[in-house]
Amino acid sequence: MRKVTLGLANSLDNYIARKDGGADWLRWTPEIAEISSAFMKTVDAILIGRKTYEVMLKSNQTSYPGAMNYVFTRSPRHAARFGKAVAGREGAVEIVTADVALFVRRMKKKKGKGIVVFGGGALAQSLFEHDLIDEVVLNVHPILLGSGIPLFHELTHQIDLKLISCRPLKTGSVVLSYLVKH
Repeated sequence: MRKVTLGLANSLDNYIARKDGGADWLRWTPEIAEISSAFMKTVDAILIGRKTYEVMLKSNQTSYPGAMNYVFTRSPRHAARFGKAVAGREGAVEIVTADVALFVRRMKKKKGKGIVVFGGGALAQSLFEHDLIDEVVLNVHPILLGSGIPLFHELTHQIDLKLISCRPLKTGSVVLSYLVKH
């Protein structure tokens, strides 16, 4: 069965973006590029929530390269707008309006590499609620934003984790990897 990894960068006070979705505080370094490149070789599917995709489109980005991008929205209006945005553009993008849990459960059973959730606190929440996330990898930045979009939304049950690794980076960030105990 394929593994689903939640992979996000966050502030020390557990925000993934500013209130307006801004991520100007994130630091992309050669060290992070190397870690990301190695990780991306292990996945062939990227799951993206609607709000995260809105931010991507504002910066003229329609997909992450190297894997199939699945953008989740329940709104037919958003799905149509996203479909227009990706029409004729490079990159493999599928707009998904189906039930997220059912879609990901089926995807996990299909042959392939790993699946990663990039962005989307609400998307991650839904996947956690259905026990569909197997691993959490966080790049914790040494900054306190004070407010913003939270890393994790309220859950109906506790999620127990087991630390796999902890890697300090030259920037002062720390990459933490956890297995989800199912």
